[in-house]
Amino acid sequence: MPQDSAPSLLHDTPPAPPAETAATASRPASGAAFDWIDTARAARHRAGLARTLRPRPADSPLLDLASNDYLGLARHPEVTRGAAAAAHRWGAGATGSRLVTGSTELHARLEEELAAFCGFEAALVLSSGYAANLAAVTALTAPGALIVSDAGNHASLIDGCRLSRARTEVARHADPEAVRAALTGHDGRALAVTDSVFSVDGDAAPLPALAAACRAAGAGLLVDDAHGLGVLGDGGRGALWAAGLAGDGDVVTTVTLSKSLGSQGGAVLGPARVIEHLVNTARSFIFDTGLAPAAVGGALTALRLLRREPQRAARAGQVARELHDRLTAAGLAAVRPDAAVVSVRAPSPESAVRWAADCRAAGLAVGCFRPPSVPDGISRLRLTARADLTDAQLDTAVGTIVATAPAT
Repeated sequence: MPQDSAPSLLHDTPPAPPAETAATASRPASGAAFDWIDTARAARHRAGLARTLRPRPADSPLLDLASNDYLGLARHPEVTRGAAAAAHRWGAGATGSRLVTGSTELHARLEEELAAFCGFEAALVLSSGYAANLAAVTALTAPGALIVSDAGNHASLIDGCRLSRARTEVARHADPEAVRAALTGHDGRALAVTDSVFSVDGDAAPLPALAAACRAAGAGLLVDDAHGLGVLGDGGRGALWAAGLAGDGDVVTTVTLSKSLGSQGGAVLGPARVIEHLVNTARSFIFDTGLAPAAVGGALTALRLLRREPQRAARAGQVARELHDRLTAAGLAAVRPDAAVVSVRAPSPESAVRWAADCRAAGLAVGCFRPPSVPDGISRLRLTARADLTDAQLDTAVGTIVATAPAT
Protein backbone atom coordinates (compact mmCIF):
# COMPACT_ATOMS: atom_id res chain seq x y z
CA MET A 1 0.00 0.00 0.00
CA PRO A 2 1.43 3.45 -0.86
CA GLN A 3 2.45 5.58 2.13
CA ASP A 4 -0.02 8.32 1.24
CA SER A 5 -2.90 5.86 0.98
CA ALA A 6 -3.70 5.06 4.60
CA PRO A 7 -6.67 2.80 5.44
CA SER A 8 -9.84 4.36 6.78
CA LEU A 9 -9.73 4.88 10.55
CA LEU A 10 -13.43 4.06 10.79
CA HIS A 11 -13.46 0.79 8.85
CA ASP A 12 -10.40 -1.15 10.02
CA THR A 13 -11.21 -4.54 11.52
CA PRO A 14 -10.80 -4.35 15.31
CA PRO A 15 -8.33 -6.80 16.87
CA ALA A 16 -9.71 -9.96 18.44
CA PRO A 17 -9.89 -9.94 22.25
CA PRO A 18 -7.13 -11.89 24.00
CA ALA A 19 -7.88 -15.53 24.68
CA GLU A 20 -8.76 -16.50 28.24
CA THR A 21 -5.97 -18.03 30.24
CA ALA A 22 -6.56 -21.00 32.48
CA ALA A 23 -6.33 -18.73 35.53
CA THR A 24 -8.97 -16.26 34.35
CA ALA A 25 -11.28 -19.00 33.10
CA SER A 26 -11.32 -20.72 36.49
CA ARG A 27 -12.06 -17.51 38.37
CA PRO A 28 -15.81 -16.99 39.00
CA ALA A 29 -17.12 -14.00 37.08
CA SER A 30 -18.98 -11.44 39.16
CA GLY A 31 -20.06 -7.88 38.49
CA ALA A 32 -21.31 -7.30 42.02
CA ALA A 33 -18.51 -4.83 42.71
CA PHE A 34 -20.14 -2.39 40.30
CA ASP A 35 -23.82 -3.04 40.98
CA TRP A 36 -24.05 0.41 42.52
CA ILE A 37 -23.61 1.83 39.01
CA ASP A 38 -27.02 0.47 37.98
CA THR A 39 -28.65 2.30 40.90
CA ALA A 40 -26.88 5.53 40.00
CA ARG A 41 -27.85 5.13 36.34
CA ALA A 42 -31.51 4.64 37.20
CA ALA A 43 -31.44 7.75 39.40
CA ARG A 44 -29.94 9.82 36.58
CA HIS A 45 -32.65 8.69 34.17
CA ARG A 46 -35.42 9.46 36.67
CA ALA A 47 -34.04 12.97 37.11
CA GLY A 48 -33.67 13.55 33.37
CA LEU A 49 -29.89 13.91 33.73
CA ALA A 50 -28.62 10.99 31.65
CA ARG A 51 -25.96 11.89 29.09
CA THR A 52 -24.87 10.06 25.96
CA LEU A 53 -22.08 10.47 23.44
CA ARG A 54 -23.21 11.44 19.95
CA PRO A 55 -20.41 11.07 17.38
CA ARG A 56 -20.79 13.61 14.60
CA PRO A 57 -19.89 12.96 10.97
CA ALA A 58 -17.11 14.88 9.27
CA ASP A 59 -19.65 16.88 7.25
CA SER A 60 -22.63 17.42 9.53
CA PRO A 61 -25.72 18.89 7.87
CA LEU A 62 -26.66 20.67 11.11
CA LEU A 63 -26.34 24.41 11.59
CA ASP A 64 -23.91 24.61 14.51
CA LEU A 65 -24.75 26.79 17.51
CA ALA A 66 -23.46 24.21 19.99
CA SER A 67 -19.67 24.20 19.59
CA ASN A 68 -17.19 26.71 21.01
CA ASP A 69 -15.90 27.63 17.55
CA TYR A 70 -16.60 31.32 18.15
CA LEU A 71 -14.69 32.67 15.17
CA GLY A 72 -15.42 29.84 12.76
CA LEU A 73 -11.76 28.86 12.48
CA ALA A 74 -11.84 25.14 13.34
CA ARG A 75 -12.40 24.20 9.68
CA HIS A 76 -10.88 27.28 8.08
CA PRO A 77 -8.67 26.05 5.21
CA GLU A 78 -5.70 28.11 6.35
CA VAL A 79 -5.93 26.73 9.90
CA THR A 80 -6.32 23.10 8.84
CA ARG A 81 -3.36 23.46 6.47
CA GLY A 82 -1.31 24.85 9.35
CA ALA A 83 -2.24 21.86 11.49
CA ALA A 84 -1.43 19.39 8.73
CA ALA A 85 1.91 21.03 7.94
CA ALA A 86 2.91 20.87 11.62
CA ALA A 87 2.02 17.18 11.80
CA HIS A 88 4.04 16.43 8.66
CA ARG A 89 7.09 18.27 9.95
CA TRP A 90 7.03 17.47 13.68
CA GLY A 91 5.11 14.18 13.81
CA ALA A 92 1.68 13.05 14.97
CA GLY A 93 2.48 13.39 18.67
CA ALA A 94 4.75 15.40 20.93
CA THR A 95 6.54 12.13 21.92
CA GLY A 96 6.91 13.05 25.58
CA SER A 97 6.40 15.60 28.32
CA ARG A 98 7.42 19.17 27.61
CA LEU A 99 10.47 18.80 29.89
CA VAL A 100 11.76 15.71 28.06
CA THR A 101 11.08 15.62 24.30
CA GLY A 102 7.66 17.28 24.03
CA SER A 103 8.78 20.88 23.49
CA THR A 104 9.35 21.91 19.89
CA GLU A 105 10.35 25.19 18.32
CA LEU A 106 6.70 25.45 17.30
CA HIS A 107 5.54 25.36 20.95
CA ALA A 108 7.98 28.16 21.80
CA ARG A 109 6.81 30.26 18.85
CA LEU A 110 3.16 29.91 19.87
CA GLU A 111 3.99 30.89 23.45
CA GLU A 112 5.87 34.00 22.31
CA GLU A 113 3.16 35.16 19.89
CA LEU A 114 0.27 34.36 22.24
CA ALA A 115 1.87 36.30 25.11
CA ALA A 116 2.60 39.28 22.86
CA PHE A 117 -0.91 39.28 21.38
CA CYS A 118 -2.61 39.20 24.80
CA GLY A 119 -0.19 41.69 26.39
CA PHE A 120 1.60 39.41 28.87
CA GLU A 121 5.28 38.85 29.51
CA ALA A 122 5.31 35.09 28.98
CA ALA A 123 3.13 32.06 28.27
CA LEU A 124 3.21 28.31 28.81
CA VAL A 125 1.29 25.92 26.54
CA LEU A 126 -0.33 22.80 28.01
CA SER A 127 -2.38 19.93 26.60
CA SER A 128 -5.78 21.49 27.48
CA GLY A 129 -7.41 24.49 29.10
CA TYR A 130 -8.40 22.14 31.93
CA ALA A 131 -4.74 21.24 32.52
CA ALA A 132 -3.79 24.93 32.37
CA ASN A 133 -6.24 25.80 35.15
CA LEU A 134 -5.06 22.90 37.31
CA ALA A 135 -1.47 24.01 36.77
CA ALA A 136 -2.07 27.66 37.61
CA VAL A 137 -4.23 27.13 40.71
CA THR A 138 -2.10 24.39 42.29
CA ALA A 139 1.27 25.99 41.55
CA LEU A 140 0.28 29.44 42.85
CA THR A 141 -1.18 28.17 46.13
CA ALA A 142 -0.33 25.59 48.80
CA PRO A 143 -1.67 24.21 52.08
CA GLY A 144 -2.19 27.22 54.33
CA ALA A 145 -2.89 29.59 51.46
CA LEU A 146 -6.33 31.11 50.85
CA ILE A 147 -8.23 30.83 47.58
CA VAL A 148 -11.34 32.92 47.00
CA SER A 149 -13.32 31.31 44.20
CA ASP A 150 -16.36 32.73 42.40
CA ALA A 151 -19.47 30.59 42.88
CA GLY A 152 -19.95 30.37 39.11
CA ASN A 153 -16.45 29.19 38.21
CA HIS A 154 -15.75 26.43 35.71
CA ALA A 155 -15.21 22.89 36.98
CA SER A 156 -11.50 23.03 36.12
CA LEU A 157 -10.95 25.96 38.50
CA ILE A 158 -12.99 24.18 41.17
CA ASP A 159 -10.93 21.02 40.75
CA GLY A 160 -7.74 23.07 40.93
CA CYS A 161 -8.90 24.49 44.25
CA ARG A 162 -9.57 20.98 45.57
CA LEU A 163 -6.20 19.65 44.43
CA SER A 164 -4.29 22.61 45.86
CA ARG A 165 -5.14 21.66 49.48
CA ALA A 166 -5.43 25.39 50.18
CA ARG A 167 -8.35 26.79 52.17
CA THR A 168 -11.04 27.75 49.68
CA GLU A 169 -13.75 30.34 50.31
CA VAL A 170 -16.55 30.44 47.72
CA ALA A 171 -17.61 34.03 47.06
CA ARG A 172 -20.97 35.18 45.74
CA HIS A 173 -21.05 35.25 41.97
CA ALA A 174 -19.43 38.32 40.39
CA ASP A 175 -19.28 40.15 43.73
CA PRO A 176 -16.00 42.06 44.34
CA GLU A 177 -17.08 43.07 47.84
CA ALA A 178 -17.59 39.42 48.77
CA VAL A 179 -14.06 38.74 47.55
CA ARG A 180 -12.73 41.70 49.53
CA ALA A 181 -14.46 40.45 52.69
CA ALA A 182 -13.11 36.93 52.26
CA LEU A 183 -9.55 38.23 51.83
CA THR A 184 -9.72 40.60 54.79
CA GLY A 185 -7.67 39.44 57.74
CA HIS A 186 -5.86 36.62 55.99
CA ASP A 187 -2.12 36.62 56.69
CA GLY A 188 -0.19 34.80 54.00
CA ARG A 189 -0.45 33.71 50.40
CA ALA A 190 -3.84 34.44 48.82
CA LEU A 191 -5.34 34.13 45.35
CA ALA A 192 -8.72 35.07 43.90
CA VAL A 193 -9.84 32.94 40.95
CA THR A 194 -12.60 33.70 38.47
CA ASP A 195 -13.77 33.11 34.93
CA SER A 196 -13.66 36.23 32.77
CA VAL A 197 -16.82 35.17 30.95
CA PHE A 198 -18.91 32.52 32.68
CA SER A 199 -19.70 29.60 30.43
CA VAL A 200 -23.27 29.02 31.61
CA ASP A 201 -24.94 32.43 31.20
CA GLY A 202 -22.25 34.27 29.25
CA ASP A 203 -21.97 37.11 31.78
CA ALA A 204 -18.61 38.80 32.43
CA ALA A 205 -16.76 39.17 35.72
CA PRO A 206 -16.15 42.72 37.05
CA LEU A 207 -12.38 42.40 36.59
CA PRO A 208 -11.21 45.95 37.51
CA ALA A 209 -13.13 45.83 40.81
CA LEU A 210 -11.85 42.32 41.53
CA ALA A 211 -8.27 43.44 40.90
CA ALA A 212 -8.75 46.36 43.28
CA ALA A 213 -10.07 44.04 45.99
CA CYS A 214 -7.10 41.72 45.53
CA ARG A 215 -4.55 44.55 45.61
CA ALA A 216 -5.99 45.93 48.82
CA ALA A 217 -5.19 42.58 50.45
CA GLY A 218 -1.95 41.83 48.62
CA ALA A 219 -3.53 38.87 46.84
CA GLY A 220 -2.99 37.63 43.32
CA LEU A 221 -5.73 37.43 40.69
CA LEU A 222 -6.11 34.42 38.38
CA VAL A 223 -8.59 34.77 35.50
CA ASP A 224 -9.74 31.97 33.19
CA ASP A 225 -10.21 33.80 29.88
CA ALA A 226 -11.34 30.78 27.87
CA HIS A 227 -14.48 32.57 26.64
CA GLY A 228 -12.90 36.01 26.32
CA LEU A 229 -9.92 35.36 24.07
CA GLY A 230 -10.86 36.07 20.48
CA VAL A 231 -14.07 37.89 21.42
CA LEU A 232 -13.28 40.63 23.97
CA GLY A 233 -10.60 43.31 23.92
CA ASP A 234 -9.03 45.10 20.97
CA GLY A 235 -9.19 42.65 18.07
CA GLY A 236 -9.97 39.75 20.39
CA ARG A 237 -6.99 40.16 22.72
CA GLY A 238 -9.09 39.04 25.66
CA ALA A 239 -10.91 40.24 28.75
CA LEU A 240 -7.74 41.21 30.62
CA TRP A 241 -6.71 43.51 27.77
CA ALA A 242 -10.21 45.00 27.74
CA ALA A 243 -10.04 45.61 31.50
CA GLY A 244 -6.60 47.25 31.33
CA LEU A 245 -5.03 44.46 33.41
CA ALA A 246 -2.98 42.63 30.78
CA GLY A 247 0.68 42.42 31.78
CA ASP A 248 0.17 43.51 35.40
CA GLY A 249 2.58 41.83 37.80
CA ASP A 250 -0.10 40.46 40.11
CA VAL A 251 -2.40 39.07 37.40
CA VAL A 252 -2.26 35.66 35.71
CA THR A 253 -4.64 34.38 33.06
CA THR A 254 -5.38 31.06 31.45
CA VAL A 255 -6.77 30.57 27.96
CA THR A 256 -7.86 27.67 25.81
CA LEU A 257 -6.82 27.11 22.22
CA SER A 258 -9.97 25.09 21.52
CA LYS A 259 -12.54 27.87 21.32
CA SER A 260 -11.80 31.03 19.36
CA LEU A 261 -8.58 29.57 17.93
CA GLY A 262 -10.37 26.45 16.70
CA SER A 263 -7.65 24.03 17.79
CA GLN A 264 -6.90 22.22 21.06
CA GLY A 265 -4.81 22.89 24.15
CA GLY A 266 -4.47 25.59 26.76
CA ALA A 267 -1.99 28.13 28.08
CA VAL A 268 -1.10 30.11 31.19
CA LEU A 269 -0.01 33.73 30.64
CA GLY A 270 1.58 36.06 33.16
CA PRO A 271 4.84 37.45 34.51
CA ALA A 272 7.93 35.50 33.39
CA ARG A 273 8.72 34.48 36.97
CA VAL A 274 5.25 32.95 37.33
CA ILE A 275 5.69 30.94 34.13
CA GLU A 276 9.13 29.74 35.22
CA HIS A 277 7.62 28.68 38.55
CA LEU A 278 4.95 26.64 36.76
CA VAL A 279 7.55 24.90 34.60
CA ASN A 280 9.22 23.70 37.79
CA THR A 281 6.22 22.95 40.02
CA ALA A 282 2.94 22.44 38.09
CA ARG A 283 2.21 18.72 38.04
CA SER A 284 -0.32 18.88 35.19
CA PHE A 285 2.48 20.38 33.09
CA ILE A 286 5.47 18.36 34.28
CA PHE A 287 3.88 14.91 34.09
CA ASP A 288 1.68 15.35 31.02
CA THR A 289 2.61 14.68 27.40
CA GLY A 290 3.08 17.89 25.47
CA LEU A 291 0.41 19.25 23.14
CA ALA A 292 0.49 17.52 19.73
CA PRO A 293 2.27 19.52 17.01
CA ALA A 294 -0.83 19.59 14.79
CA ALA A 295 -2.80 21.37 17.52
CA VAL A 296 0.07 23.82 18.06
CA GLY A 297 0.32 24.53 14.34
CA GLY A 298 -3.43 25.01 14.01
CA ALA A 299 -3.60 27.37 16.99
CA LEU A 300 -0.62 29.41 15.80
CA THR A 301 -2.14 29.77 12.32
CA ALA A 302 -5.49 30.79 13.82
CA LEU A 303 -3.82 33.37 16.06
CA ARG A 304 -2.07 34.93 13.10
CA LEU A 305 -5.32 34.92 11.11
CA LEU A 306 -7.13 36.69 13.97
CA ARG A 307 -4.36 39.28 14.15
CA ARG A 308 -4.86 39.87 10.43
CA GLU A 309 -8.69 39.85 10.60
CA PRO A 310 -9.62 41.51 13.93
CA GLN A 311 -13.16 42.15 12.70
CA ARG A 312 -13.99 38.52 13.49
CA ALA A 313 -14.07 39.38 17.22
CA ALA A 314 -16.54 42.21 16.72
CA ARG A 315 -18.76 40.06 14.52
CA ALA A 316 -19.04 37.34 17.21
CA GLY A 317 -20.28 39.91 19.71
CA GLN A 318 -22.71 41.38 17.19
CA VAL A 319 -24.22 37.95 16.46
CA ALA A 320 -24.59 37.26 20.21
CA ARG A 321 -26.47 40.49 20.81
CA GLU A 322 -28.70 39.87 17.80
CA LEU A 323 -29.56 36.37 19.07
CA HIS A 324 -30.43 37.74 22.51
CA ASP A 325 -32.54 40.62 21.25
CA ARG A 326 -34.57 38.51 18.84
CA LEU A 327 -35.14 35.63 21.28
CA THR A 328 -36.25 37.92 24.11
CA ALA A 329 -38.51 39.80 21.70
CA ALA A 330 -40.17 36.43 21.03
CA GLY A 331 -40.82 36.01 24.75
CA LEU A 332 -37.98 33.64 25.67
CA ALA A 333 -35.87 34.10 28.81
CA ALA A 334 -32.42 34.78 27.33
CA VAL A 335 -29.59 36.31 29.35
CA ARG A 336 -27.94 39.38 27.82
CA PRO A 337 -24.48 38.24 26.65
CA ASP A 338 -21.24 40.00 27.51
CA ALA A 339 -19.27 37.97 24.96
CA ALA A 340 -20.36 35.16 22.58
CA VAL A 341 -22.35 32.84 24.87
CA VAL A 342 -26.14 33.21 24.81
CA SER A 343 -28.10 31.35 27.50
CA VAL A 344 -31.82 30.62 27.09
CA ARG A 345 -33.62 29.29 30.18
CA ALA A 346 -35.77 26.13 30.05
CA PRO A 347 -38.56 25.14 32.49
CA SER A 348 -36.92 21.83 33.53
CA PRO A 349 -34.10 19.41 32.68
CA GLU A 350 -36.52 17.21 30.74
CA SER A 351 -37.90 20.12 28.71
CA ALA A 352 -34.36 21.35 27.97
CA VAL A 353 -33.42 17.91 26.60
CA ARG A 354 -36.58 17.78 24.46
CA TRP A 355 -36.02 21.33 23.22
CA ALA A 356 -32.45 20.56 22.16
CA ALA A 357 -33.63 17.32 20.48
CA ASP A 358 -36.39 19.16 18.62
CA CYS A 359 -33.88 21.76 17.42
CA ARG A 360 -31.59 18.98 16.21
CA ALA A 361 -34.47 17.29 14.37
CA ALA A 362 -35.11 20.62 12.64
CA GLY A 363 -31.45 20.90 11.57
CA LEU A 364 -30.00 23.05 14.37
CA ALA A 365 -27.39 21.90 16.92
CA VAL A 366 -27.59 23.72 20.28
CA GLY A 367 -25.98 23.09 23.65
CA CYS A 368 -28.07 21.78 26.54
CA PHE A 369 -26.87 22.53 30.06
CA ARG A 370 -28.45 20.78 33.05
CA PRO A 371 -27.42 20.01 36.62
CA PRO A 372 -24.75 19.30 37.71
CA SER A 373 -23.17 21.36 34.91
CA VAL A 374 -25.07 24.48 36.04
CA PRO A 375 -24.37 25.86 39.52
CA ASP A 376 -27.81 27.44 39.94
CA GLY A 377 -29.77 24.27 39.09
CA ILE A 378 -31.53 26.00 36.16
CA SER A 379 -31.48 24.10 32.87
CA ARG A 380 -30.99 26.02 29.65
CA LEU A 381 -29.98 25.96 26.04
CA ARG A 382 -26.53 27.37 25.46
CA LEU A 383 -26.00 29.01 22.09
CA THR A 384 -22.70 29.87 20.47
CA ALA A 385 -22.68 33.13 18.54
CA ARG A 386 -20.21 32.36 15.79
CA ALA A 387 -18.56 35.10 13.77
CA ASP A 388 -19.05 33.21 10.51
CA LEU A 389 -22.85 32.92 10.78
CA THR A 390 -24.62 34.61 7.89
CA ASP A 391 -27.76 36.69 8.37
CA ALA A 392 -29.78 33.92 6.71
CA GLN A 393 -28.39 31.33 9.12
CA LEU A 394 -29.19 33.64 12.02
CA ASP A 395 -32.79 33.89 10.80
CA THR A 396 -32.99 30.09 10.60
CA ALA A 397 -31.53 29.61 14.06
CA VAL A 398 -33.88 32.09 15.75
CA GLY A 399 -36.91 30.72 13.93
CA THR A 400 -36.07 27.13 14.93
CA ILE A 401 -35.46 27.92 18.60
CA VAL A 402 -38.70 29.90 18.89
CA ALA A 403 -40.78 27.32 17.02
CA THR A 404 -39.57 24.44 19.19
CA ALA A 405 -39.66 26.25 22.54
CA PRO A 406 -41.45 24.32 25.33
CA ALA A 407 -44.50 25.80 27.04
CA THR A 408 -43.61 27.51 30.29
